[in-house]
Amino acid sequence: MPSARSAPTVPYASYLRVYEPLAAFPEPERTHWTAYARRGVIPTAQDELRRSLSDLVRVPVVGVPARESADAFTAEVAGVLLVCPWRTRLRGWLALQELQEWFPLPVLDAALPPAVRRRQVEEYERWRERNPDARPWIRTGVWQVPLRWFVLVADEEREYLPGERLRYRTPMVEARRRLARALRTLREAEGYGMLADGLVEVGSWLEEFHPRSMVELDYGGLLHALPGERLESDRSARDLAAGIALLRAGDAEGAVEAYGELAERWRAVRERLFAN
Repeated sequence: MPSARSAPTVPYASYLRVYEPLAAFPEPERTHWTAYARRGVIPTAQDELRRSLSDLVRVPVVGVPARESADAFTAEVAGVLLVCPWRTRLRGWLALQELQEWFPLPVLDAALPPAVRRRQVEEYERWRERNPDARPWIRTGVWQVPLRWFVLVADEEREYLPGERLRYRTPMVEARRRLARALRTLREAEGYGMLADGLVEVGSWLEEFHPRSMVELDYGGLLHALPGERLESDRSARDLAAGIALLRAGDAEGAVEAYGELAERWRAVRERLFAN
């Protein structure tokens, strides 16, 4: 497999990840992740995405991996090891459920034949019966960073290294606090029902994790797809927080303008999905 430095970059995915402390994992998984982190060779997000895409070019097509990934992202914060399992198979099943929202049926049938999709749905249903509480540690955005994700982070947590990464990292307790405060404001206003519903769904997901977890919003491959000056000037978390603050202060007109400008910027990015 090519190294992360030499392999071609896959440009379009952003990520919302949760890293949990080892205490959140039962045995024998806890021992596995401890040994895994000690290896010192951790795959990158690009490695993960390339492995997923390689299944889609096989003949016959493999819509979802046959086995669950034993890989993870890791981080150390204040001396505590945090782990974010890939769970590629589970996320593949969940992604299949969303494909019809993105692609016309003829295009979907060409990429993933109906028989493949039916087989995967049946496998997922059987697996879900045995694992009713399973949930992914990673969410993926396609040609965008969903605006609701920016509610969880703050501008001062922004880390930008040109050509390497643009991400935010925040403690779970802060992410939950920001989400709850924003949700109260949005529910009291008119015209923000879609954003509020999105926050409810994200909040329900976050509640599944250990309170001492870390939340990471990562621009991922978008770092290589968007112009450097666009990334340098991007302050989407700050802009969304400013719009919500205006709404909280009763300046509905100012909030509409701020939110509209932010939404338009990301709409232009999403439209690249349909470009040749």
